[in-house]
Order: sequence, then C-alpha cells, then structure tokens
Amino acid sequence: MEMPFYLSYKEFESHYYDNLEKWFEEYHNTTETDFLKSLVDIYRPYLYYNFANDRIQADASIQIKDCFFPYYEKIGLSFCTNCENGKEKKNNMNHVFEWKTITMMEYAQHILDKVNRHFSKSGIFPKNENVHDYINNLEIITFREGAGYCVNYNLHQRTISFLKAYLPCYGQTVNIATYRDFIFSVAQIANFIDQKLKAVQAVEATIYSRLKSDARFKVQMSHQFLTMCN
Repeated sequence: MEMPFYLSYKEFESHYYDNLEKWFEEYHNTTETDFLKSLVDIYRPYLYYNFANDRIQADASIQIKDCFFPYYEKIGLSFCTNCENGKEKKNNMNHVFEWKTITMMEYAQHILDKVNRHFSKSGIFPKNENVHDYINNLEIITFREGAGYCVNYNLHQRTISFLKAYLPCYGQTVNIATYRDFIFSVAQIANFIDQKLKAVQAVEATIYSRLKSDARFKVQMSHQFLTMCN
C-alpha cells in the first residue's frame, strides 16, 4: 500500500480512519501501531527536535550540491567528480561544489523546472503530460546542463511522496500558499500520530522520542569530536 502524503492537517485527520481501513485490508496480520509507525517514517524527515522549547517543529529542507565552474578559488570547496549517485563523470572534472540547504519548496521547483525543460526539448505539450509521471525519471532528474544543483537520485527517492502531493500535475510553478500550510500542519500531524502511539503504549516509537534521541546523539558526537580535537 502506498501511503498517502498530506500537506494539510485537516486532510490528514479526515482521511486517517479510511487509510487505516485500507491498511488492514492489505496487511491482515498487523495492528494500528504498525500503521502509525509507517506514518512516523513518512513525516519524521520534515521535522526536528527543538531543545530550547522541548518540542518538535517543521524543518522541511534538503541538502544538495551546488556545482559550478571554478573561476576563482574558494576555501572549503571540493571537486565535483561524483555528483550523481557516486558514479564519477568525466565532464564534471572541471566543476567544484558547495553544499547548500534549501527548502523543500525550492527543491520541488527545481524538479518541476527539470521536467518542464524536458517537455520543451522533447516537443511535449505540458498540458498533455502529467508532471508526476516524470518526477522520478533517472535521466531527467540527474541531467545537468553546465552549472547548477546536482540531484542525488538515491536521496531523491525519499522526497517522492512529498513531491507527488505538492507538485502540480500540470504547470510551471509551485504553490507557495500550499507549502505554507504544510509547514504549519506537519507538526500538528506529528502530534496526532504521537498521541495515537501513546494511547497504544508505544511512546518510544513516537516522532518526538525518535527526534529527541537523534538530537541528543548528534550533540554527544559533536562533544566527543571537540574533545578529540582539543
């Protein structure tokens, strides 16, 4: 069963029991806890634990390589020889890159632009083709003309559910209002999931617990690294 991804809390809440019923129809020997854990995996990447406020908040972002031609030297940049899934490409040897963190809205627009450029080059009339049919096409997604963002196809797989929910089927621009609604809603969705998990005595599986644990681990690793450096 492909779990639906919702950008609005109201939609998520109103479809919860319908999706749970479909889950049981496909997976007979499972429980609601299993269903909830699958939801945790879907929405957790778009959240983070805030130590100061002791709560989870929206963090819909992704790291991506920004590749360009080295017209001048920059400290901390590396040669972009493996922008695509660890496979070295000779035409990348003259590039350098730096890591950038961009919002999922920016990433979605980048993917949409790639698909529309493919339509234009191939003589495809956009209104006759569904954008969603092309958002996971390896050749289109990883193709790069000169400088620009280098999409890692493996990492891209984690964004497909979001992209299917967010990108328009036809068109060239993403909807800012819909994205804002998602940023506002995702923490509410997480809270809904966590309350359900607490009700079935599965606190350790909640998004809150997992993100808090991840955050503590990162802090510990950072402290250990600083200790070793000193």
